[in-house]
Amino acid sequence: MPQKIKLHGTYDQKIADEKKNHRINTVRQGWGKGMVEKPTLTMRMLHPYFWKDWAAMFAYKLLCTCLPYGIQMALGAGLGKIVKKYLKSRTYVLRRNLELAFPKLSETERERLSDEILTNAGKAVFETGIAWFWSDKRLLKHACIAPEDLQIAREAAQSGRPIIVLTCHMFTLEIMARLFALLIKPGVGVYRPSDHPVWEYTQVKGRLRTNLALVNHKDPKSIIRTLMQGHTIWYAPDQDYGERAAVFVPFFGVSQAATITGTHDLARIKDAIVLPSFTYRKGSQYVLRCLKPLENFPTKDATADTIVCNQVLEQMIGEAKEQYLWLHRRFKTTPPGVDPKERYPEIES
Repeated sequence: MPQKIKLHGTYDQKIADEKKNHRINTVRQGWGKGMVEKPTLTMRMLHPYFWKDWAAMFAYKLLCTCLPYGIQMALGAGLGKIVKKYLKSRTYVLRRNLELAFPKLSETERERLSDEILTNAGKAVFETGIAWFWSDKRLLKHACIAPEDLQIAREAAQSGRPIIVLTCHMFTLEIMARLFALLIKPGVGVYRPSDHPVWEYTQVKGRLRTNLALVNHKDPKSIIRTLMQGHTIWYAPDQDYGERAAVFVPFFGVSQAATITGTHDLARIKDAIVLPSFTYRKGSQYVLRCLKPLENFPTKDATADTIVCNQVLEQMIGEAKEQYLWLHRRFKTTPPGVDPKERYPEIES
């Protein structure tokens, strides 16, 4: 019997570490707490305990801003090899996801795709810094958008209607949000706050470089209020968030993948436009794609609408599936009657 794989880090360890180190949380928790419009810096965050974290963030910024682009990508590719060698749990999840999502691929094809994904995951470490730290001028030198895509997006932006930017977790998602704001319209990001104040400060400051605000993904009331005020939001419903507010619908090769109905729910706000958009890297260029807004959406059928969203997500991911975040357990939640261990049998519960 093969030895079970432990996922790196556990919730209990995380809580124990927070108590031991007396971390402070700058994130406002709860229902309807509103948008985050600027990073929070407190005197307690300057305590010597956090100096190493500030030093790490400063070094990260220096690497992403001072090193030439080609060297950053080469270093990122090297990081991907480290992930493959040492993070066995992530490598297993990746390979298992590919087996489930692309059952018709040969073992050789999946192995090659797995290596490409890990290479791009390493590059994404620097691409996140590029999105957060580069100047507008430097970033736009690496930007590319087709005239027809730009026209589609700008027509939606000029309509004055709230826009739900339907997107997915490509490795270049941070760059996508920055480019959309620069070329089309600034908006509000739905994000997962960090419990570490230094990292939270860094990501909020970076993401608000050209955008308006961020809103906690666990704060639907504020998300709805944001749309009702006519803002644009980025929404990525492609991950497994559990059974709550989810239906089991097809996603690639898995016929019953737990998928949240959030896009359907948000699109019910009057006059909302659902605009699919994503970015992928092509050479040294970042291609911003904007597809036609969803038509006759939403309907009264949440399940049917979620199927449509997954089909659009498959289309987006299919353009560069080697640049998609296949490293999380996308199919961990199973429908009644299906043993969760069937999908990731080597992961220790």
